[in-house]
Amino acid sequence: MDKEKVSSGNIIDFKVLGRIMQFVSPYKGRFYLVVSFTFLLGILTPIRPVLIQYTLDEHVQFGNYRAMVNVMLIILALLVIQSAVQYVHTYVSGRIAQFVIRDIRIRLYEHLVNLRLRFFDKTPIGRLVTRTIADVETLADVFSEGLAAMASDLLQIVFILAFMFYIDWRLTLVSLSTIPLMLLATYVFKERIKVAFNDVRNAVSNLNSFVQEHITGMNVVQIFGSEKREFQKFDEINKEHRDANLRSVLYYSVYFPVAEIIAAMGTGLLVWYGAKGVINMDATGITIGNLISFIMFIQLFFRPIRMIADRYNTLQMGIVGCSRIINLLDDQSDVMVDGAHAPKTIKGEVTFDHVWFAYNADNYVLRDVNIHIQPGETIALVGATGAGKSSVINLLNRFYEINRGAILVDGVDIKEYQLASLRTNIGVVLQDVFLFSDSIRNNISIGHDDVNDEMILHAADLVGARKFIDRLPGGLGYNVMERGATLSVGQRQLLSFIRAMVYDPKILVLDEATSSVDSETEEMIQEAIGKMMSGRTSIVIAHRLSTIQKADKIIVLDKGEIKEVGNHNQLLAKNGYYSQLYKMQYKELV
Repeated sequence: MDKEKVSSGNIIDFKVLGRIMQFVSPYKGRFYLVVSFTFLLGILTPIRPVLIQYTLDEHVQFGNYRAMVNVMLIILALLVIQSAVQYVHTYVSGRIAQFVIRDIRIRLYEHLVNLRLRFFDKTPIGRLVTRTIADVETLADVFSEGLAAMASDLLQIVFILAFMFYIDWRLTLVSLSTIPLMLLATYVFKERIKVAFNDVRNAVSNLNSFVQEHITGMNVVQIFGSEKREFQKFDEINKEHRDANLRSVLYYSVYFPVAEIIAAMGTGLLVWYGAKGVINMDATGITIGNLISFIMFIQLFFRPIRMIADRYNTLQMGIVGCSRIINLLDDQSDVMVDGAHAPKTIKGEVTFDHVWFAYNADNYVLRDVNIHIQPGETIALVGATGAGKSSVINLLNRFYEINRGAILVDGVDIKEYQLASLRTNIGVVLQDVFLFSDSIRNNISIGHDDVNDEMILHAADLVGARKFIDRLPGGLGYNVMERGATLSVGQRQLLSFIRAMVYDPKILVLDEATSSVDSETEEMIQEAIGKMMSGRTSIVIAHRLSTIQKADKIIVLDKGEIKEVGNHNQLLAKNGYYSQLYKMQYKELV
């Protein structure tokens, strides 16, 4: 399995951080409020030790009880204000985070649904799920626990240092004597936890890709008895995820006790030096208030330092996630460019003019293909597997872009059409019918408000599906479950016919449309197919002899090239490539 490896780099990517801030711009008023409260928290935090130092030295020492109580009330009020500011700061930053990730997720999904199928052919679905869900979610932590909290911690450190130096520079230097050890421990922790977090993110992406792919293909796994082998693969990937998380747990369990010991060492040195100063107060000028306030200062000082390392990695992992999202959003190579041509109706003339197409590089699956279909004409595409039949259908709907040549509908290049207009006028029935876990109504309308029950039932009558729908509990409201699990293959195929016909398209595409149904069901829908094709331009990928014989024109493809063109009798009379296919594939029907 393709495993994604992403490195977060050694420093914060400020370019990506700038892009994150672009997503915040719609909420800049709230963001400025958070910034203001961040600054306010930085100021309020170190005031409390200063007030306690003042109370001890100016009131407690002289037995001024009333003044002491007044200062204590001020400290209590300060605590209430600080708590309120902290609440607003946390709540507003959290709200900004949720609005931002909502906007990013919408923008990301909108980008995904406008990408060509070529992109999904080369990108694991599980990885895209990780981008849309997990990577976007990391941005919430950037705002609630990363950027805003880290800025608050830094401001607190600055203001605490300022107050400490203002009160007594000697006690400040003693208090900070263990800072080099703390910075070293923090740096080592930061580097180790960064790698561990990166490994966790990669493991999550790989897990999502593996689980999605193998649950979707579970029937294949079970048919070939590969349960044990696939479980072993999953177990290995899951162990990588576990080990990455355990490494992060180990680093946390080591760092925080070490940080506490270093902070305690600083407190011990402060108490030792400060106590000596208090004993010799007349010579040193160090008071008991100074010492108590500095003990509080050093606790306040080391706490944000310990947290910054953790928040730095939270911020960086958010930036890693955002970088992945931005790379996906900025990749415009597979974005379909919409045209402006949107006619209310079309005649249904289709032309392939010297079309060359390759899924990968120069490995062409269509080579200089020329096809002209008159309005109302029915053609059949015949050829062995890999001849390029389905590619013709994919290109007509602009699921992929051609390499050379042009495809015209009513004489207009399909690149000039609005995609919605083009695809509304092309009804497609595929061999593999995909149904969502939803009602029959929504599976047919695909969420379009302009499709009503009357249109659906009219199309159901046309294809002969009305009876089986009426027998289902709830009728059109019946939930077909994931991939239509509660319906038979034939019923799912009939729903795809309704879905193709509900907009009354002028061009109809049948891609092996009845190859998955039984003979009884085929007989029921063959008449419906005839009605569907009447008055419409129809392109049929050959599946049953009866459909081929009725086609106005049969185009024989081999290795992406047109070998023969003519009707059934003409091609049989040539005794060429089509005649050989006919004898091999359809001799049992002769």
